[in-house]
Parts: sequence; C-alpha cells; structure tokens
Amino acid sequence: MTSYVVVGAGLAGSATAWELARRGEDVVLVERSVPANEHGSSHGSARIFRYGYPDPFYTGLVVRAREAWDELEALAGQRLVAPTGSLDHGAERDPAGLAAVLAGAGVEHELLDPAAAAERWPGLLFDSPVLWHPGAGVIDAEASVLAMARLAEESGATVLTGWPVARVVRDGAGFQVLAEDGAELRADHVVVSAGGWLPDLLHALPGSLARRVPPLQVRQEQAFHFPYRDAAPAPHWPTFIHKTARIQVYGLPGGRDADFRGQKVAEYNGGRVVPSAAVADGVVDPANRTRVVAYVEQHLPGLVPEPYAETTCLFTSTPDEHFVVDGADGITVVSPCSGHGAKFAPLVGRIAADAATGAAVPPAPFRLAAVAA
Repeated sequence: MTSYVVVGAGLAGSATAWELARRGEDVVLVERSVPANEHGSSHGSARIFRYGYPDPFYTGLVVRAREAWDELEALAGQRLVAPTGSLDHGAERDPAGLAAVLAGAGVEHELLDPAAAAERWPGLLFDSPVLWHPGAGVIDAEASVLAMARLAEESGATVLTGWPVARVVRDGAGFQVLAEDGAELRADHVVVSAGGWLPDLLHALPGSLARRVPPLQVRQEQAFHFPYRDAAPAPHWPTFIHKTARIQVYGLPGGRDADFRGQKVAEYNGGRVVPSAAVADGVVDPANRTRVVAYVEQHLPGLVPEPYAETTCLFTSTPDEHFVVDGADGITVVSPCSGHGAKFAPLVGRIAADAATGAAVPPAPFRLAAVAA
C-alpha cells in the first residue's frame, strides 16, 4: 500500500511525483511507456517559455514558475530553459495589451514599431507593433521530465515504466490502480496526469469526476523545422507568436531533436481532432504542412521554406483553455493543457501536490465544476 500513485510521467506527472516525494510522501509514478516518450505531449527538446499572456493571472503564474524552474535547474545540475527572448506581433495578438500586462507584473519588455523590429530581427517580417521580452526562452521538455523523475526517485519515489493504467477502483478507504495486463497497485490517493489519454481514463475512475471535468479535446498537432538561410543567424532567433485574422503561428529555435539548425514553426490548433491519444497515428497532415510552408514563405524570409524535419504532438484542451488541477474523494486530476502548459511544469507540481494532500486549494480557474444534479 502506497500513499500516492501518480499516473503519467510527462511534465506534469513527473513534477507532481517529485513534489510529493520531497515532501516525504510515499509515491509511485507509473507510465504506460517511458517518461517523455514520443507518443505523449512532453517529448522533444523545444517548448516555449514566455510571459506574454492577455490574462494577468497567467503572467503572474509564469513569474512564479520561473522561480520554480530556477530551483529545478539548481537541483538537477543542468540548464533546462535556454534564454532566447520572445516576440509577439500581429494585430490580433494585441502587442500593446500584452505589454500592459507585463508592465503590471514587473516583467522586462519593450514595445517596438515594425521598422525597428525588422532592423533588429531581419529574418522576420512585421505588420504591427512588436512586443519583445528578453526573459523568454526554450524549455528542453524531455530533459526536464527526466530530471524531475530522477529527483523524485532520489527523494524516495518509485518509477514504474511499461505500466499502462486500465482503471481505478475504490478499495475501502483507498484505491486499486489496475494495469492493462492485470498488475495492480493499492494507494490511499491517486493523481491522474495522463495528457491525451485522460479522456479515456476519466471514465475509468470511480465517483463523479468524469462529469465534473470540462470537455477535453485532443488534437494531433504538427510542427515543422525550417533551416536558417544563414549558417549562423545573428542575432540569435527568438521564439515568436504571430496572430492574424487568418492564422496563429508560433516558432522557436528547434533544439537538440532538430540538430539546432533551424526554427520549429507550427500553426496553433492546426491539427486534426482525435478522440484520445490511443488513436493518434503520428501522421502529418499534408494540408497543414502546406499552410505552414506558405506562412514561412510570406512571413519568415530568414528561413528556407522547405522543412527538413517534422513531427506531431498532442494538445489536450479545455473549452476556455484553463488548466484542470483539482479533485475529490482521494483522486486528483491534473491537466495543465491547451497547448500552453509546459512552461508551468514545476509550479504545477506544487499546485497539484497541494491539491492532492489538501495543503492548499488550487487557483479558482483550475477548479472542477460542482457535481451536476
């Protein structure tokens, strides 16, 4: 019998297991494959860390998350967030509004006109004011997962791989966590952080949680890596988000898994919807590739508009794009999702551990709805 079973060893699950373990809790972290595997949402070496949100709640959360990343990097003995700075532009992105939010949070930033931005970043074209904030960067997602899983083990947690959960059933005051092959664990509490598998697992949980979690939509997103025209682009390319009336695109230096030689570019919510991760096929949508290549041709003259690598990734989203970190009766659901959760990972671990142990109530936007009558 263990105190906590955490289901899913992605960014959120490994962070939660680590936080629980270092608080002295008895923890087992189970993963259907291996931590940060390519079939989930936490693989690869390139995720955006940024402060630019129209909602001050999330910008304030990023400020707290940066402190948590600093601690994680110090304890892990490695850099997990590479500094690049970030750009926000496009009239629909509202750079001036974002700048006001950053000012309110005390985050260093600069608002430039298109000409000044083009002089500084000649590889990008701008058609609106441009927000620059230098504190942004690129998260190595895989290295972060592995670091937190290792720190969890060093704090006493057990990590089980190749352990796909089939269902959770109540067992007296606790629970049985049953694997697809019939293996089982018994726990006082269960934390479910299963990413794109969550839509399936919700209905395998006891009680009313399935009715309380907002509808979850899983998309199989695509990302494409385009080579820089210059072998050593100067200045170093930042991350960016560009939003127009027709498309929202984000980009970032591609990282280790794309040989550091190009920019990773993707259309936000451009992939097809799938019922869950269980039926995702990892096949890139040709129509999405065509749209992103056309975007690069039009807006990113510093890139060769021919992708040299491409990948898929799962986005699990709620209707309002808020996270879910809440629970009841011994089960906590953790879904820091909607395509913007990676930057909060070590902080989400703290929030989830607080929710699971009852140490603190989650922020209001993360809480579950009341049980339907």
